[in-house]
Amino acid sequence: MNATNPSDPRLNRRRFLQAVVQTTAAVPFLARAGEREPRRPSRISYYRDGEIHVNPPGGPEGKPLTSGHWDFKPSWSTTNDLLVCFRRLKNDRVVSKWKTAIFVMHADGSGFHKLSDGTRTDFNPTWTRDGKNTPIWNRKHDKKGGYIVMRGRVGGKPGEETALTDERYHNWAHSCLTDGRILVNAAHPKQGWGVYLLSQGKDGKPRYERVQWNLNAEGQMHRASISPDEKKICFEYLRGHKFQEPGHTLYLGDFDAATRKVTNLKAFANPNGKPVWYAYPRWIDGGSAIVYHSTQTGKGQLYVYRLEDGFTQRVSVNLKADYRYPHGEAAPC
Repeated sequence: MNATNPSDPRLNRRRFLQAVVQTTAAVPFLARAGEREPRRPSRISYYRDGEIHVNPPGGPEGKPLTSGHWDFKPSWSTTNDLLVCFRRLKNDRVVSKWKTAIFVMHADGSGFHKLSDGTRTDFNPTWTRDGKNTPIWNRKHDKKGGYIVMRGRVGGKPGEETALTDERYHNWAHSCLTDGRILVNAAHPKQGWGVYLLSQGKDGKPRYERVQWNLNAEGQMHRASISPDEKKICFEYLRGHKFQEPGHTLYLGDFDAATRKVTNLKAFANPNGKPVWYAYPRWIDGGSAIVYHSTQTGKGQLYVYRLEDGFTQRVSVNLKADYRYPHGEAAPC
């Protein structure tokens, strides 16, 4: 049987797609049955056992871009083929007590340079979408415990980073818009806890516009990502208001940047909130699919969910390795 022949009657659609991933890297994951000319394979960046990799989903894994360290959470810039990640320099059983450094490199592993010195707790970097490719990240306030949104620059040095938010109250940056606004969770002293679009006012102070979404009263939005066309959003949803890591449900919905509303929410992974780690949904292939990680097999593995037909497939190739934090090519959070 020819496993790559979509006309073979013995192969149903699901088996055909699985066979494509297992037998060849030349055929992209998102090839459709009956397509003669395969589309260019999408690429993702991701963590595997503490190292950063880049390759098409389900394709053979080459050498890691980094090794000998614990490197986390890559995010891919819109242009210039850059990745921003963080490196753990001091471990602790409590993740919020880690000491980490933000770094930037090209998607081929070249041009490595640090943006923070590793003496603070810096997490989950991403890029602005305003054409400037500005790296931003979340820094723990050493005394108060909340987080501050920080801004660096490609080619910058540790110590040159600046704060975008007021350190007196918690902010956590998720995703950015082309108009410069940043999607954040914030404990605003006047407007209260919620999801906001953050920008800089004419007076130079942070300006907050609340985002409306109908699950806000029942739980929390975490690790959100706005689609490349800025019309959709995906995120982790945690029921209740006390943070815990396992048991998040992955949602997608429509996003309106003008009215600041999230509507038509749909759970596409772990709808019952089972105590399993489902996390970091990110857009790939122009917003037609979402990649995420899950520990449903006992190890972190990568999965792709396609919006068109609701089909989900595991795309990590080694069941014994620990995969996390996938991110789509040229699609910052």
